[in-house]
Amino acid sequence: MKEQKSLKETIYNSILEGIFNFEYKPHQILNEKELTEKYNCSKSPVREALITLCSENVLRSIPRYGYEVTKLSIEDVREMLEFRYLMEGGLWLHHFEQFNREQIAKLEELDQKCLLPSLGLWEHWDANVAFHLQILSFCKNEYAFEELQSIMKKLKRAYAQFKWGKWDFISEPLDTRNHSAIIAAIREKDREALLKALRNDLMDFGSYRLELSEFFL
Repeated sequence: MKEQKSLKETIYNSILEGIFNFEYKPHQILNEKELTEKYNCSKSPVREALITLCSENVLRSIPRYGYEVTKLSIEDVREMLEFRYLMEGGLWLHHFEQFNREQIAKLEELDQKCLLPSLGLWEHWDANVAFHLQILSFCKNEYAFEELQSIMKKLKRAYAQFKWGKWDFISEPLDTRNHSAIIAAIREKDREALLKALRNDLMDFGSYRLELSEFFL
């Protein structure tokens, strides 16, 4: 049973990586037969992995046909970023005045990692995620932390579409350039500057200056 679970997780992670690296493109159809041949295994772990991905809206089951890779639209991204603005911004404002020097130093360390020119695409993404998760961890809200982990996983798929798909993308990452402003606002305990820095940070998603809703203005 444990071996079966491990195989299911391996297949699940492999399919996700295929989507992140655009091996599997939006609207592409995956089927059990091809995947069982690829992983040289029975249908059971493949089916379990596919069902889990459907439950997360990564795939869409089409009866008697296969599993379609879902596509995230610009509107999907806007909605997720608005949710992040509400959740992160609200918790930051509630807790940031209690952040200590050691915590701020940790954020500065993570920010420096984001700026390393040697980082690859997904290393840069992971560094950005780590920065935001670290701030939220200081707020000591486990439910919100798990929600942010979940939404960042979805946004990673959108990030892949920015890079490999039809959306505009430029090579120089812009989506961490507001980290220093976030840290400065925390250090100075400036509520207005903190929300402004978070808004600008979210609008720079995927090295693409998103025109978000009026909520952000």
